Amino acid sequence: MKLILSQEVEGLGAPGDIVEVKDGYGRNYLVPRGLAIGWTRGAEKQIQTIKRARDARAIQGKEHASEVKNQLEQLAVKLAVKAGDTGRLFGSVTPADIAGAIKAAGGPLVEKRAIAIGSPIKTTGKHQVAVQLHPEVAATVRLEVAAG
Repeated sequence: MKLILSQEVEGLGAPGDIVEVKDGYGRNYLVPRGLAIGWTRGAEKQIQTIKRARDARAIQGKEHASEVKNQLEQLAVKLAVKAGDTGRLFGSVTPADIAGAIKAAGGPLVEKRAIAIGSPIKTTGKHQVAVQLHPEVAATVRLEVAAG
């Protein structure tokens, strides 16, 4: 079965890639989860738009990733969340929250998929969050979670 990936699938490819997979894997896993769409000649145009969007968002090379890493590590990111009197959060901090806080603090645009939270952040205070910018470059962001 020929499919076009719409999202990154580990071990298979990046968005916009045309892949050949077994019928059951494509029909029962990739397509229902929105990770891929069926390949047709008309879908070729969709491939081009997906690739253009990926290129616009992507960090261009290792040098650019190193520059972004320096920007992120010098940044002081504050995130205001709802918390109780003891400092426990109502819910937890998500990668999307962190990406928004980085942008609000004047940092570069970071995809939420690139942010790795070791264990869920459920308390106020200072935390360290890893951001995978490039396969060879990772940055550590200092995040201060405050009750707000």
